[in-house]
Order: sequence, then structure tokens, then C-alpha cells
Amino acid sequence: MRDVAIIGVGLNPKWGELWDKSLRTLFAEAALAAIEDAGVDHVDSMYVGCMTSGLFAGQEHLGSLMADYLGQPGLPATRVESACASGGAAVRSAFYEVASGASDIVLAGGVEKMTDVGGDGATYALSTAADADYEVYHGVTFPALYAMMAVDHMNRFGTTSEDLANVAVKNHNHGSMNPAAQYPFEVTVEQVLGSVMVADPLHILDCSPITDGAAAVVLCSMDKAKELAGDRPLVKIAGVGAATDTIALHQRPDLSWLGSTEKAAKTAFEMAGVGPDDIDFAEVHDCFTIAEIMVIEALGFVERGKGGAAARDGLTALGGKIPVNTSGGLKSKGHPVGATGAAQIVEGVTQLRGEAGDRQVEGARRGITQNMGGTGGSSVVHVLEVV
Repeated sequence: MRDVAIIGVGLNPKWGELWDKSLRTLFAEAALAAIEDAGVDHVDSMYVGCMTSGLFAGQEHLGSLMADYLGQPGLPATRVESACASGGAAVRSAFYEVASGASDIVLAGGVEKMTDVGGDGATYALSTAADADYEVYHGVTFPALYAMMAVDHMNRFGTTSEDLANVAVKNHNHGSMNPAAQYPFEVTVEQVLGSVMVADPLHILDCSPITDGAAAVVLCSMDKAKELAGDRPLVKIAGVGAATDTIALHQRPDLSWLGSTEKAAKTAFEMAGVGPDDIDFAEVHDCFTIAEIMVIEALGFVERGKGGAAARDGLTALGGKIPVNTSGGLKSKGHPVGATGAAQIVEGVTQLRGEAGDRQVEGARRGITQNMGGTGGSSVVHVLEVV
């Protein structure tokens, strides 16, 4: 396979409740920004990550729609769906198209317009990432599922509500330095613990928000990237991994272990020829604060059961051993579900180019992104490095 580089990244200037922008406008805005950043005049192919635009915005057939709206009729364009891991899966698909030699320049991105429906509609749309017969039918929501995972982690390892709150505090601190973040404000442990309870032990400030937004990246062969890069650092996708687990939480032997993340990370690490100790920063899927705690354990950054203390002890903060979610994560930056995985790549490239401003990880040479669907029914991991 050919080496693959990321030569362009794009993100809407601000994520949140974007009433004046449609689904197509959001994606086009991010895609055009990535194309401009890449300095190319065409792409050979395109992948659009989106979880459930049909339920959120009444629109399917996104490959055709987005190619048309970008002014690229005839472009091979495919919509990719893997629940909340759709954006990461789209980037993975683009990686393999370039690596195989089928195309030289490929656009990959993700989009979700989530605020055109009410709370009940959003809850229903998101629930389609769970098991319809054995979870959704019985009224179980994602806050409830992650609450079960949190309780299991607490009972096994002594994790506390304060440990969960410290994840939110850290990510909001990082997000306060990200101009694109939906909620760019800081919070305290006391504010998190005093916020309304959603599903015990998860408070509202333990949960990621409903978000409109899009993100995009341009991938190309390394040889082509060297022609286009100029003086800018080249960022290579060194490793890619993907895996699945049972969609239903109750079918897993261990409620607080993310097997799909462990397997996807193993594949990505092996492809890149590195391990957890070689990573300088990580963007992970903190849809709920407990998710970040479980993910850093599955990625091998801390021992099993030690994830709860990581944020509290400063391990995962800027300046710590392994900064996690320097963008603010899903918690502060926002979580337009189909776009999240691509946005993680955008942050990774921004860090590796040294362009992250106040939230820059000093000396960053290698990072990892982890994007997952549902309660970990699917996971996608990318290892990025400066060439």
C-alpha cells in the first residue's frame, strides 16, 4: 500500500445550534475549507460520514447531494454510516482508496444537522445506534446505557462521581481555548455535581450536547503531498484500525470494557509500528465522561481501573503525560454525531502542524484519534504522525 498524507482540514467556524445553515451548507462549508487548505483544484472521490440525516433532517442520498452542492457532479461520492463513528469510518474508507492506488486525492468528512427536531425526535434518532429490539423497545436511552457502564466501573474500581466530573472540567478548560467549540466555557467540579441528574450517576454536565456541524479532510498519496506541502509539516496516517462489538450492552461479558476500541487500537498500533507510550496526545470519544475514562484504559494509556484518576491527577490535561481531547472533546466542542470522527482528525492535524494556539501540545509528533458508535458497538482508530 502507498503512504497516505492529510494535506487539508476544514471545520465550520463555530459548532452549535446553527439555525441559519442547512445540512448541505454545513458540509459544503467544511469541505471547501479543507480543499482550500489543501491547495488543490479537484478531488477524485469523496466519502460523507453521517449517522442519520433522514431522521434529523429528512434527507438521505448524501453522496449525490453533497457532490452536487459542492459543484462536483459526476464525482464518485459515498455516504458512510457507523452510528457516531461515521466520520472516522469515512476517513478510514478514504485512506484505503488512496493507499490502494485507486485515487490520488480524496475528500472525507462528516456532517450532522441535529437541531431541526425536538428533544424527543433527537432522542429517537440517536437511539437507532442501540439495539432496537432488546434496548430501545424497552425504553433504554444512551444516557441510561452509559450510566450502567459507569456504575459497573464504580463498583469494580472505586471510580467516583468526582472522577467523572474532573473529565468534564478538563475538557471544558481545553474547549475554552477552541474558537469553534459549542460550549467554550469552563466549569467546576461543584457545578458538574450540582447540575441536573440525567441518569444516575450522570449529570447533564457529564453529557455531550446536541450539535450542528461538519468537518472534512483531504487525503492524498505521500508523493503528491510532498509536491503540495511547501514549508508546512506533512502529516501521515501511520495506522488505521476498526472493529465491532455486540450492539447490545447486555450481551457483553464486561459492561465497562470497550472491546472494539481495544481491537481497533491494536490494529492501528501494529500498522504504525508504535505503542501507547509513543503517543503525544489523543482525541477520544467522550460522549459521556465515563466514556473517556473507559477509552483511555482500552487504548492502553492507563491500567484497567485507573482511568478514573487520570483527569483528577492531571495526566490527561494540557501539560500532562498524555493530553486527551485538547479540542474540548465532544463534551465542550460539541458532538454532531456524523462529523465527530473527522473533527478529531482535524484537531490531530492542527496539533501536529503546531497550529493549535493556546491549546498546543508542546513538541507533538504523534497523536491518536478514537471514534466510536453507540456504546462501543463500533470503533475506529487512527494514528497520525509528522513525517
